[in-house]
Amino acid sequence: MELWELIKYALLGLLQGFTEPIPISSSGHLVIAQELFGLEIKGLSFEILMNFASLIAVLIIYRSDLVRLTSNGLSYVVSRDQRSKSDFMFIVYLLIGTIPAAVLGLLFEDFIGEQLKGIKIVGATLIITGIALWLIRNLRGSKGDSELNFRDAIIVGLAQAVALIPGISRSGATIVAAMGIGMKQETALRFSFLLFIPVSVGTMLLGFDDLLSDPRFNDLLIPYIVAFLLSLIASYFSLKWFMNIMARGNLIYFAIYCFIAGALVLIF
Repeated sequence: MELWELIKYALLGLLQGFTEPIPISSSGHLVIAQELFGLEIKGLSFEILMNFASLIAVLIIYRSDLVRLTSNGLSYVVSRDQRSKSDFMFIVYLLIGTIPAAVLGLLFEDFIGEQLKGIKIVGATLIITGIALWLIRNLRGSKGDSELNFRDAIIVGLAQAVALIPGISRSGATIVAAMGIGMKQETALRFSFLLFIPVSVGTMLLGFDDLLSDPRFNDLLIPYIVAFLLSLIASYFSLKWFMNIMARGNLIYFAIYCFIAGALVLIF
């Protein structure tokens, strides 16, 4: 293992971790970075590990919400306590919102992996992400956690499914959809990242065989560990930073960035 190759994987881990929570597409940036570094990562092992690192960061940041939802959800199931119903229904909506991405991911995994990871496609989809962010830049919804319904869950779930395409940001797509149907910024952000948890867990479970059967896994163990740790740290601080940006309503900057990055990719 050469030092420069280790540095490449470390940079990829940082990049994935930083871009995962913010609406500029981590998958798209990994495609761009691999092109720039001349590094071809075969299989899904690296993406699975980086995804797991980001999942841990989300679990840490939203741990109080997860504890509350779990406690109140169980309370409603056991005792039908009406005070806990809204949290129980929030869990139901998260499960419903997971279905579109799960189904489409299983059906089109090979097609997406083989046909939609081209650098030009990423350039175009980054611009699409920028347009979506631009359209909702001034929206200020009024719908809170307790006011969500099945329609909201399905719409945001479909947006998450669209984000299976590299260059379409998962957080961006779900937040755009959530704010587009009237959710408050705080609710849109919470629903988006709690929705990330079941999809991420599913990705880990489905990709476990790929991880175990990767012929290069032992050779790349050290760079994978380094990239994993850096991705975890970067994801944590990036999500904290993004939460502050959402509170101030500054999504327009991400839209502008996506326009510039997408245009540069298509040009050069």
